[in-house]
Amino acid sequence: MRPPKAIFFDLDDTLIRAYGRPVEAWTRFLTPLTEILSGHPVETARDAILTYSRAFWSDGGRHKEWRQKLSEARRHCVREGLASLGITEEAVIHRIADGFTAEREAAIELFPGAVDTLEALRARGIRLALVTNGAAAPQRAKVRRFALERHFDHIQIEGEVGYGKPEDAAYHALLKALDVAPGEAWIVGDNLEWEVAAPQRHGIFAVWHDSEGDGLPAGTTVRPDRVIRAVPEVLQGW
Repeated sequence: MRPPKAIFFDLDDTLIRAYGRPVEAWTRFLTPLTEILSGHPVETARDAILTYSRAFWSDGGRHKEWRQKLSEARRHCVREGLASLGITEEAVIHRIADGFTAEREAAIELFPGAVDTLEALRARGIRLALVTNGAAAPQRAKVRRFALERHFDHIQIEGEVGYGKPEDAAYHALLKALDVAPGEAWIVGDNLEWEVAAPQRHGIFAVWHDSEGDGLPAGTTVRPDRVIRAVPEVLQGW
């Protein structure tokens, strides 16, 4: 396999374990809170929140707007989801939404081998960029929290530059910043639209990080150029 001149890495659930496995995460979080669920089982409350959340985030325009204010978005989804069960007390909504946000943020960690992989790539002369959607402050805080700045030639945060994946401008900016042609670049990420389908349309080689080993969703027409289960697998084969 021909090595790339540059690799663009996604952040959340690619280099850091951030928001995966929401069913398990919500189950763990809600289990100690049964006394405020008005008699509803944990599974019922969890499913109400997740059903509304999935519908809410499925709209691309809404996603672009609200990922800039994730805490407010989570309050909204919890509020609307639990309203279907008759749970409407704002104090309960805030305790659940804000508590879940705090727990998820505290649990964020680097995937095993992520930093070693970045260092190995730089040693091979590969130019590296970090590209992430979301608001400027929280995403920049994650970069600093894990001391990632030193590994990248370019860091592109949606909230700082005004555009994000899957907008054409995001990929054009990455190519320009690292001074490479599309056929000389790879992108690595967990989102099948943002890091596979969209960059492929620009001629960028797309590596899908399937960290949980779930495989491609049933019915998807998206086909990654390569699938990895762990970040260090990027180094294999070239």
